[in-house]
Amino acid sequence: MTTKRVFRGAVGPIALVVACMVFAAWGSFGSSPSATATRRAPAISTSSCGPKAGVAATGSPIRLGVIVTDQAGTSFTDIPNMAEAYFNCVNANGGVKGHRIKYYIETEQTNPTQIAADAKQLVQTDHVVGIVGNTSIIECSVDNAYWKSLGMFIIDSGIASECYGSANSAAVNMGPRFSSDGAAQYVIAKGAKKIAFDQSNVPGTGYNVGGIVAITKKDRIPLSQLTENVPIQDADSVALKEVDAAGPNGAVVLNFTPPDALVILQAVQKLGLINRVKYWACSTPCNTDFLAKSLGSAWNGKLFVNAELLPPDAFNTKTMQLYKAILKKYGAAVSGGIGAFSEMGFTEAETAVHALNTVKGAYTIHSVNAAFVGTNFKTGMLCQVWKYGHYKTHIPNNADFTVTPKNGKMVLAQGCQKISGFDPLMAHYRTQAGTAPYGSGHGY
Repeated sequence: MTTKRVFRGAVGPIALVVACMVFAAWGSFGSSPSATATRRAPAISTSSCGPKAGVAATGSPIRLGVIVTDQAGTSFTDIPNMAEAYFNCVNANGGVKGHRIKYYIETEQTNPTQIAADAKQLVQTDHVVGIVGNTSIIECSVDNAYWKSLGMFIIDSGIASECYGSANSAAVNMGPRFSSDGAAQYVIAKGAKKIAFDQSNVPGTGYNVGGIVAITKKDRIPLSQLTENVPIQDADSVALKEVDAAGPNGAVVLNFTPPDALVILQAVQKLGLINRVKYWACSTPCNTDFLAKSLGSAWNGKLFVNAELLPPDAFNTKTMQLYKAILKKYGAAVSGGIGAFSEMGFTEAETAVHALNTVKGAYTIHSVNAAFVGTNFKTGMLCQVWKYGHYKTHIPNNADFTVTPKNGKMVLAQGCQKISGFDPLMAHYRTQAGTAPYGSGHGY
């Protein structure tokens, strides 16, 4: 059961941040592609999402809420819509100890006043006891102090730096900085002698490139930092600039949303520049079959993309089957279908339900958030155990896959690899939290 409120307000200049900050927009550790891609699991139905197959939950509701950006040209609503689909599946199959989950979705348009009001609406009027799935360009920075004052620990999809630098936020994704780290690490390990890192010319560029600066310095790899105004207007000149910056033995690493990355890569192909550099790489937003299909076979094995969550085309695990089954049966509102955004919503909801099932007694703000912050969960969507602790910062997803296009699909190029600890923010997190255990790395 879901309550949705939509506010169509004025869009401020900060909305432009999305061009580079969107997740950037998921093997056993170090395993080979062939070893991980062939693992299969028995067929799974949606009835396995709850404890009592086909028995609708009738108990009093557990109220959860979410705040999500939804505005012209920028919508993350597939994430809470997929979380809602998961909750509806749970409600139809026994619920959480017999309780229904009631989910309140607040949409916002990068207006700080509106976002702060949304948070108070959820807590003071809707009486939610937990926040699950927040995905917003600026919400982490706007509401963090409020959540902290209430003792609430948010399970979210991170974009802004505050989503990862807070005691009260833990994301299921890496965000643009650490995803770009992973893309750069891969091509350096493959032998790139120089990196040209190109991203949108909007606020946050320094934060996004900070890890690559440290990693390339450690490896004594020259780094060229480039930025582009978006949407891209002259892709040919961008492509030529990137190739010149990387050189014949270097690599170009892109951090753009799929439409802008696509026009750049298409220009590269048109100008015959694919082989003018050693490697092309991209942060997680490029991990979509939309891009693979649009590029065609010329890019087979030429582009390497960071993947924060389990690559849907590479694995047929129990988790992937359940995700696809819930999406098909309950996910009519998920406009983007299979992809990173809906995987994030699935993972957030799955993790929250796991935590809710550990609560003893009444479901209150205190009991629910104590369960959230005490979570150590093997979600099959991530390389490692996702854990939420009493740390000053949280980067629980800190190991990634790498995929590459092949005949219109993104296929696995490399199993799970840790994001480098030479990124100082990653090192700081691991000093507090350590490195979470790895399971089988592809569905547990």
